[in-house]
Amino acid sequence: MSIMVHGRDRKVVEAFAAALTDTDDDHALKYTEYAYSMAAPEVRRLMEEIMTSTDWPVYTPFAREHFGRGREQGKAEGKAEGKAEGEARAVLLVLAARGLDVPEDVRARITACTDLAQLETWTTRAATAQALEELFDEAGGQQG
Repeated sequence: MSIMVHGRDRKVVEAFAAALTDTDDDHALKYTEYAYSMAAPEVRRLMEEIMTSTDWPVYTPFAREHFGRGREQGKAEGKAEGKAEGEARAVLLVLAARGLDVPEDVRARITACTDLAQLETWTTRAATAQALEELFDEAGGQQG
């Protein structure tokens, strides 16, 4: 009931969200749905803001939407980072398998690169390069 009466106060909404973490899931779902459905539009917006800016249980459809959107974006970013890390590792493995010594500055350049196309180019070049300089040869492609 406090959400409906005092929900314009951010601390009240934060306290409500915190209390939900200690509440049985079935009851928390009902409390959240009830509070959201009875809250004024500006209070609903505040509830949504808190749900997207903090880690707390996701119960309502609007929370699932906001949580899901952020979660999917995070998963996509994590997947892209993982691909880049894997491709950088492939470059280094090919160079090592070919017996080429990779100084720390070159290793750092390769592992810091997040451009998948560039990393794929380097992987291809690593397979045939006679020297590390050929890996980064501007005449052969992009710089990373």
